[in-house]
Amino acid sequence: MSEQQRLSPGDAAPDFTLTDSTGAEVSLSDFRGQYVIVYFYPAAGTPGCTKQACDFRDNLGELNGAGYQVLGVSPDKPEKLAKFVEAEGLTFPLLADPDKTVLTEWAAFGEKKNYGRVVQGVIRSTFVVDPDGKIAKALYNVRATGHVAKLIRDLGVSA
Repeated sequence: MSEQQRLSPGDAAPDFTLTDSTGAEVSLSDFRGQYVIVYFYPAAGTPGCTKQACDFRDNLGELNGAGYQVLGVSPDKPEKLAKFVEAEGLTFPLLADPDKTVLTEWAAFGEKKNYGRVVQGVIRSTFVVDPDGKIAKALYNVRATGHVAKLIRDLGVSA
């Protein structure tokens, strides 16, 4: 499989409508006029994904206060996301992409290295979408731990 075309700053963010953990539909276009952090993660409830989600939760006030909304996207079904939201007290939308259409459009699903082997999977990625719906930041292969703190520093968000 060839390398997908990765998104870069200045590209139009591919719009999507996905179901959240409550069964409601959420569209990226709902957030036009605002900054949105869209992050893609492999699986709800796994250690790295839990750490990353809790970091976003713990810094959500700071991010929201600076004008950033947060959306998490994974291939999990809404029922699994609902359990994850409840277990971790998450306070931002988690969106279900079980057929991986949005993950693929954003080049957040594809070949990656896992313990030295090349496998197909979710590429942990974070994007900042500007109020006009353009990619402001495109970060691929981010680490679960410490990523949110680095993102906050890079965005110039202060406590």
